[in-house]
Amino acid sequence: MPIRDLIPWNRGRSDLAVRRNDEATNPFLALHREMNRLFDDAFRGFDVGFPSLGDRQFGGGLGWPNLEVSEHANEVKVTAELPGLEEKDVDIHLADGVLTISGEKKTETEDGDRLFTERYYGRFERRIPVDDVDVDKVKALFKNGVLTVILPRLPAAKSNIRRIAINER
Repeated sequence: MPIRDLIPWNRGRSDLAVRRNDEATNPFLALHREMNRLFDDAFRGFDVGFPSLGDRQFGGGLGWPNLEVSEHANEVKVTAELPGLEEKDVDIHLADGVLTISGEKKTETEDGDRLFTERYYGRFERRIPVDDVDVDKVKALFKNGVLTVILPRLPAAKSNIRRIAINER
């Protein structure tokens, strides 16, 4: 199967090479591509889904990296999938009740060599509000492209948890 058949907007077309040459010589096509990339990068920073062909369910993604937040009586655990990154590519900050995970994923190939991509490259930042965390005991682990941040709760916060009964009318 030729690679051009994998590109959704190019199925059944045999003029991929012609289009790439047109883009190289036509400044408007190059400008169009760069503007699309600019808007994709801008909306990615707001943690909102923006409909595109690469999204799983048209706007189903909230941002990159994908997160999982679990809350327990003693701690809050944040797990982020960061495939292709190393520890040195990621920054973690906790300030004013907000955990910030940021960094940059750099491309491995030049744009001219790439026919099609659904991979994300560039800067990223995710902010997770957390309350009543013991800042001195926060731990972060990074293994196999998965970042896990464990945020222990303050002793006072543990006693403030109350179960609320649900009554029928």
